[in-house]
Amino acid sequence: MSTVTVTSGARLHFGFQNLSLAHERLYGSIGVGIEEPRVIVEATPGDELAVEDDLARRYAERSIDLLDVPGATVRVRQQLPRHVGLGSGTQLALATHAAIARAYDLDPDVRSAAPTLGRAGRSGVGVATFETGGFILDGGHPTDRFTTEPPADGEWTVPPVLARHRVPDAWRFVLVIPEASRGKSGPEEDRSIRRVIEHADAGVADEISAVTTRQLLPAVVTDDVDAFGTALETVGRLNGCWYADEQGGTFRPPAGDLVSELSASPAVEGAGQSSWGPAVYALTDADRVDRARADAESALAALDVDGDVLVTRADDGGATVR
Repeated sequence: MSTVTVTSGARLHFGFQNLSLAHERLYGSIGVGIEEPRVIVEATPGDELAVEDDLARRYAERSIDLLDVPGATVRVRQQLPRHVGLGSGTQLALATHAAIARAYDLDPDVRSAAPTLGRAGRSGVGVATFETGGFILDGGHPTDRFTTEPPADGEWTVPPVLARHRVPDAWRFVLVIPEASRGKSGPEEDRSIRRVIEHADAGVADEISAVTTRQLLPAVVTDDVDAFGTALETVGRLNGCWYADEQGGTFRPPAGDLVSELSASPAVEGAGQSSWGPAVYALTDADRVDRARADAESALAALDVDGDVLVTRADDGGATVR
């Protein structure tokens, strides 16, 4: 029997393109796959399911049913930090599904499996970065399908990828993960998103659309790290206009103070909060990454906040199978 190992990097979620019911498409995520931190899942065929990690067990149970196989031994060798804004749930779900499938020499269709696994109900960035890596812009969901109650798992399709671009090799992301309360997830996240949507200003979506098409996309294609960072900060702050009442400001504490500190660094081209945080990212390049990292560590110290700082590249290949 063969053991298969699936490895996938985290993702950064820069924001949504639209949260207003006044427009035809809802959500529409902007994000990027990153190399670190990573999730590593192993699977071996078996007559029954054996897995110690409770969350991985849930995904494994659904995957066994989807794939119509008898069982598997699943081991989570490395985990992403949970509920900090790095997409840990989606990457674990897809890695578990892909590992079990490949252990049986089956070709995993993670895009089709994701809804049944309870993933990509809003953002499709995590699925897309698992598939191909890179900078991702997805098409969101039809607004007319929005209801006040979240749909049951499996009753949606993963948002289509509208644009996927390779991130220039010299770009780097400095991640700051402060020791703070975890970001929203599950029913709490559903309630918050629905409250935001009920009151979302459609004009903000129009501003984000202009920034995305006229600044963000051209910058990643032309390797203009300065313009890309400026556009990222604008998208993040516009998204924060929608979320301010739900997270205590444009960014949630202490992410807001960290973003301000990092934005002031001459080595940083743009900073923001990933998803609900508390993880914060700072965009820089290979020549200035040491200074950017030092400034991130100084920012934590200045705010008297404990946390981790790490440097990563964008992941332009997606998950690997071995």
